[in-house]
This record gives sequence, C-alpha cells and structure tokens, in this order.
Amino acid sequence: MDGLHAASSRGGTLIETVMATVRQRIAARQLTPGAKLPSVRAFAKTMQVSTSTVVEAYERLAAEGVIRSRPGSGFFVCGPLAPLSLAEVGPRLDREIDPLWISRQSLEAGGDILKPGCGWLPADWMPQQALRRALRGLAHAKDMVLADYGTPLGLAPLRQLLARRMGEHGIEASPEQIVLTESGTQAIDLLCRLLIEPGDTVLVDDPCYFNFHALLRAHRAKIVGVPYTPTGPDLDLFAQALAEHRPRLYITNSALHNPTGATLSPVTAHRLLKLADQSDLTIVEDDIFADFETEPAPRLAAFDGLSRVVHIGSFSKTLSASVRCGFIAAPSDWIERLTDLKISTTFGGGRLSAELVFSLLKDGSYRKHVETLRQRLSAAMVDTMQQLEPIGVRPWIEPRAGMFLWCSLPDGLDAADVARRALADGVVLAPGNAFSLSRTASRFLRFNVAQSKDTRMLEVIAKAMRG
Repeated sequence: MDGLHAASSRGGTLIETVMATVRQRIAARQLTPGAKLPSVRAFAKTMQVSTSTVVEAYERLAAEGVIRSRPGSGFFVCGPLAPLSLAEVGPRLDREIDPLWISRQSLEAGGDILKPGCGWLPADWMPQQALRRALRGLAHAKDMVLADYGTPLGLAPLRQLLARRMGEHGIEASPEQIVLTESGTQAIDLLCRLLIEPGDTVLVDDPCYFNFHALLRAHRAKIVGVPYTPTGPDLDLFAQALAEHRPRLYITNSALHNPTGATLSPVTAHRLLKLADQSDLTIVEDDIFADFETEPAPRLAAFDGLSRVVHIGSFSKTLSASVRCGFIAAPSDWIERLTDLKISTTFGGGRLSAELVFSLLKDGSYRKHVETLRQRLSAAMVDTMQQLEPIGVRPWIEPRAGMFLWCSLPDGLDAADVARRALADGVVLAPGNAFSLSRTASRFLRFNVAQSKDTRMLEVIAKAMRG
C-alpha cells in the first residue's frame, strides 16, 4: 500500500485522495498552468481506483477552479499558480519540530488522526447541549446584539461575573479593571504590544507552553528560559536571569502549569514576587486552566493585588475552542491604553462569543459541566499513566489536576524522532523540545490525558519507540 492509499485508509474517501494527489502535483510544479491531466482511465490505473472515482474527483476540482474541462480534449490545470509552498512539496512530518509544529499537526489533522499531543479536550467532552441551548437563545437576542459592535471593554455583565469568579481565588479586580479579548492568546498579544519593544527581554519557564515562544518571537523579543521545578521556577536561576538580562516581563502559568502539570507553591510565589518587586518586573499570569483545579492553588495576582501581576484567562479549554472569549485583569491605570490597543487591532471584539459565554456561566450549567470534567480528567490521568508505564514512559510528576502529563522516554530515545514516526501512523505527539527554549527536553513528551484513551495510541507509540 503506497502513502496515498495509506492516508485514504486512515481517513477521507478515495475521491478526496485522488483530489489531494492532483493538488500536490500542481503545488510541486509537476503539473504547471495549462498542462493536461492524465486521462481518466490512465489515472484510475495509476491510483488503483475506479474510473468513476477519478471522474468525480476531476469534476470536484473543476468546480473549485483548480482544473478546467475542455470537451473532447480532457482536463487542464488552471492558472496562475499560487506561490510555491515548500510544505506542500515535501511530507509535512519532515518539518522541523519548532513551536508551531504541534499546533499545525493537531489543527490540520483529519478526524481519524489521534491527537494525544494536542492542547484541547475532545469535542464530545464539551457541553454541546448547553451550547446549542445558548445559541438558540442568542437567535432571539436584540438586533444590536446580533449585528452591532461590542463596547471597548466588553460585555459589562460578563465582566461583573468574572470579577466575582476571580474573587473566589482571592484576586480583587473591579469590572472596570477587566478587558474582554477574543482568546487568551490575544490577551498576551495585547499585553506584549503594550509592554515590550523589539529587543526587550522576556522570561519564560523552561519548559513552557510552546506558543509563548512563537508569540514572543513575533514581537521580536529576546526570550530567556528559567528551569521549572515541581513547585515553580528555580528561584536561584530566576534571580540570576533578572541580574543578567534585566527583563521587562515574565510569562507563566501558576495554577496548572503547561506542559508539566506542576503547581506553584505559596513559598515560591512569595519569593518570586519579592524578586519581581526588586527588579521592577511585570508578570503575566496565564490562568487558562483554572477551572480544571480540584484544590485552589496560589495565584500571584492574589498575593500582588494586580500591582505588577496581570491576570488572564479564557474559556477555550472548558467550553469551546470555537467560542473565542478571553479576558485581561490589569492595574487600573493600564486599562485605557489596553482599550485603545484593542480598538486599533480588533475594534469591537467578539460580542456574540461574550454573550454566549455569559449565558452559559449565569445559569449553572457551566458549574455542573466543569465538575464533570474534573472527574473525567482525574480518571483519564490514572488510566493514561497505567497505559504508558509498561512501555517505559513515566511521568515527571503526578499532577494534582488538569489534563497534561509530562513524561520521560527510556534512555537513548529522542522524542522528536518518536513523534515523526508516530505521525506517519496517524498519531500526533508533543515532543519536549517544542516546549523547551534550551532544547533540553529531548526525552520528554506531553500527553493530553483526555485525548489518550484510544488503545491504538499505545500501539503506535510502542512501534515508534522501537524505530
């Protein structure tokens, strides 16, 4: 079975496989503008499919404007070509495993691809009935809700509710200190626009969420990693980095750390804030996994009172990745500048998403949903550790909650090589060096326990580890 037929067996119809083959040949310049495609009969023989399959594939490509039919002559490539894409010419699994590798593989994966390396819950773990009910309610909203821009700060009732929710974690923030964003990523992007210039130094954990690296590089920041321990950053090395690099920002998860699943300890939090105060360092605390907690962990923003700590979050992980709604809680004197930046980059923001989130949070269904999520994640955490142990894949720590396991491979194995081999068999893994600025995590993989329940995952990983 060749690669294309293997791809077809994992997902997609034979028609789609034929279409993909034609597109790939066009992208690789094997078929140039005006070139005649193989005859239906000849291509059917090449692809080992029926002539009707090729006819349907050609007709669909013609409908998309990729090729065109000349009656009596056959099918020809339309032009002009799109710019040459190296990603289309070679196999995508050969791409260097950089901070965007995991995101690309996970987001572009077909429905039959397993994704234990991705960073979100399966769709059937989300509150689909509650979402549909809230969407039906939105359909009857006032015209201005459906068609007008939102206010610059964002939906006032949702900001009031968020202020109360943060108060449960000891964070005192008025609704006027909260700016709604379209995601946690946009929240960090706005803060980078506000607080740093190209060339400024930003501290991150090593390892940390890989998109922190990508986003900071987009802002042309100098990134410095500080090793992360089971209770927070290594404070001696953190102090050393402050003295050597004089950073403007430190970006971290405090409650449930990504990728390690570790939890910041109160002692580390207090010492960290003291160091930040001495060095005039601003801390961005990403609390996107807050609702997965079974026991509340320390929040830097609670100890600091939103003085030099900025607190952000979103609902992409617990409600829906399609409903883009996040927030920033910041010092009062930052709000006007943040609002100006939000207007200049997104103007009104996602009003419908905010209304939808508010609808779900206010009626009690969200609370019941996250209680169920915590129970399911706890059971999945145990199951995943038990699955991985027989093949020598062991957790760095046993997390208190959440969906991530940071696991080491047996000696002599490189996680990037294992990930490439697993991808060829339809499993997307998250190799450690994508999270590590120092690239010292080559033996580690991050597992999403909610996405690790299919028994095929273990078979593929075991095979990939054998080489």
